[in-house]
Amino acid sequence: MKRLAKINENVCVCCGACQDACPRGAISTSSGRYAVVDTDSCVGCGLCARTCPTGCINLIERAGIAI
Repeated sequence: MKRLAKINENVCVCCGACQDACPRGAISTSSGRYAVVDTDSCVGCGLCARTCPTGCINLIERAGIAI
């Protein structure tokens, strides 16, 4: 299954843990309000979701990709 990290902006505290955990550099916290996923770089490995202290990251099926 092709997956993608999805961040709940209402729960994210922009701590940077997911950004540090992402091996592809697909997450940034430059907004200062919540983390943002670069959908072109995210491979859906789930390291960000396992690292997030607030549990605001879920892995969803990537739209438009045949499984």
